[in-house]
Amino acid sequence: MASSSLLSIGDLAARTGLTVSAIRFYEDKGLVHPIRSSGGQRRFLRSDIRRLSFVLIAQQLGLSIGAISEQLAKLPQGRTPTQRDWTQISKAVRGTIDARIVELERTRDRLDGCIGCGCLSLKKCALYNPEDRAGLKGPGPRHLMAD
Repeated sequence: MASSSLLSIGDLAARTGLTVSAIRFYEDKGLVHPIRSSGGQRRFLRSDIRRLSFVLIAQQLGLSIGAISEQLAKLPQGRTPTQRDWTQISKAVRGTIDARIVELERTRDRLDGCIGCGCLSLKKCALYNPEDRAGLKGPGPRHLMAD
């Protein structure tokens, strides 16, 4: 592969808006795989711009590094992913996003009336929690969390 088609870590940082340390973090997590030059410097494929862009978007959507890694492992190494590659990942991630939307909508719809019981107002609580029945279901705001 011609060295002119490879990017230095600084060039990749400039193209993605990430810091060099963030790129090294993602490298440590196995999300990008640089090629080492004869002098030991990291060199990245241009397709790594897309990979890191996907990482940023997926994190904003609430996906964990592990889930992102699982999806990126489906992409080919050494070539730019095709539209078909990205479509397959999109379909896989869509279910996670849809479930998150349902969870967020349920929380939004219930939030005004309840913090989930660790109740702040027993006088007007619609779910009054005698004998801490919600506590038997586990810690945290049980009425808002999916059980």
